Amino acid sequence: MANADIRNQTHSIIHCLLHDDGFDDVETDGPEDENSFDPVKIASKLKELGDDYDEKFIQPLIRNVQSAPGDQVVSVFAESVESLCQMWVLDSAEVASEKQLLKAAVTIGLVMKKNCPNMTGVIETAMAGFFNSRLTSWISQQGGWVSVSKGSKF
Repeated sequence: MANADIRNQTHSIIHCLLHDDGFDDVETDGPEDENSFDPVKIASKLKELGDDYDEKFIQPLIRNVQSAPGDQVVSVFAESVESLCQMWVLDSAEVASEKQLLKAAVTIGLVMKKNCPNMTGVIETAMAGFFNSRLTSWISQQGGWVSVSKGSKF
């Protein structure tokens, strides 16, 4: 798949990710073609990825910092960052660093959208720019967004 096509698809996916909240009941009309590009379905899978990553990794670290006594916040924050980085190092032996970038970008984008809704347009532009500059080649090597979103590619 051509990089220009992937970049255009990326913009559509990120727009759906940041502007559509109805992913719980994603349905399509007619028979499903698993090889057709559907930005809503891919955005839904990315949202699941970001939400899962946020729930399993980011939120526990945030709770640790929030519950730390005032004089320990700096050290607990530093430990949380180091812990997150260590998880990435351990996971990166099995998982492409591009997948880690995808997880982190989606998670940060969704957290920012939730906490800074007035910045959604800026976040969308930043995410698209990041995906297009850092992940387009990897997405292309995987066979495009449809292939990336299938099965265990996430």
